[in-house]
Amino acid sequence: MSTTLDRPAPAPEAAETGGARTARRRGTRKLLILAAGTVLSAVSLVAAVTIGTAGVGMGDVLHSLRVSLLGGTISADFASTYAVITQLRLPRVLLAFTAGAALSVSGVLMQGLLRNPLVSPFTLGVSPAAAFGAALVITLAGTQQLPAWATIVGAMVMALVVSAVVLGIATARRMAVATLLLLGIAMTQIFEALTSALQFTANENTLQAIIRWTFGSVNDALWSDVMIVGILTVIAIPLTLLFSKDLNAIAFAGDDAARSFGVNVGPVRVGLIALAVGLAAVVVSFCGIIGFVGLVGPHIARLAIGADHRHLLPFAAFSGGLLLLVADAVGRTVIAPAVVPVGIVVAFIGGPVFISLILTRRNTLT
Repeated sequence: MSTTLDRPAPAPEAAETGGARTARRRGTRKLLILAAGTVLSAVSLVAAVTIGTAGVGMGDVLHSLRVSLLGGTISADFASTYAVITQLRLPRVLLAFTAGAALSVSGVLMQGLLRNPLVSPFTLGVSPAAAFGAALVITLAGTQQLPAWATIVGAMVMALVVSAVVLGIATARRMAVATLLLLGIAMTQIFEALTSALQFTANENTLQAIIRWTFGSVNDALWSDVMIVGILTVIAIPLTLLFSKDLNAIAFAGDDAARSFGVNVGPVRVGLIALAVGLAAVVVSFCGIIGFVGLVGPHIARLAIGADHRHLLPFAAFSGGLLLLVADAVGRTVIAPAVVPVGIVVAFIGGPVFISLILTRRNTLT
């Protein structure tokens, strides 16, 4: 009677064919997940436009999109609905989606480059610093009308300075990641205190503008905001994909092993960290502090599509965008007609998830 040990070993060619077939199936599955994410995002964006006190249906949204993209006439009865959709609802949902996508991609980059699942623009103090930079520019401008780029520059400069300080100190002192996170928490407290000090001394109009940053909101979304955040995000995602294999090597094998694979670790890390900080800073300059999206979005994406950054980066854009889109929809409906800022809703979702990550992955913090 033949046994398993008696059977001839499979030929190397057959084993290779089987491995290639498995890899091809996995690749196809991940492409299908990405396609599903694309379809789900498109449907969710259209559905989100229908949410609100003004009666807007799915057909109204599709008709408005058709007229806007392909041209056509708007009847007098439909004019007010068309204005609500194109001037209020669409900029709002598109800004929420693109801002969530940018924050989530930023979180993936930081977590991969620093090899820790708890790192995000918020936990490193980047977002509070960017909000302080924007608030400082608003305060210095006083009653003068500010161009959009002024607050962006203020937020980005402060975010880059804080990132350089935090990462520079961590590198010079050879800090563990847990210590780096504590340093980020300290920076968060410092810049939140500085922003509070600006609020304390500001006049009524300036105070209202600063508070908008601290809550995190897409209430006053404009098409110009959507264009800037959207274009930056659309450019950043393919750019990060060019370095996805380098990111895999650093995240999974460490710096020394990545160098042995031919990765130029230093420039790659500095460049991608600067890109991650830039994404977070621009989002904060338009939407204010929206914490936890950069932390939660990447983890949702990993559960769906795995940790390979070639697929994780684009899917994280979908997960972060959908997360912020859902949070904004909840904020608009939970106590309607009042609107809860999206930053508050996201904090209710992200806080428990953050605690869960700390409790379940505490071994990775040291």
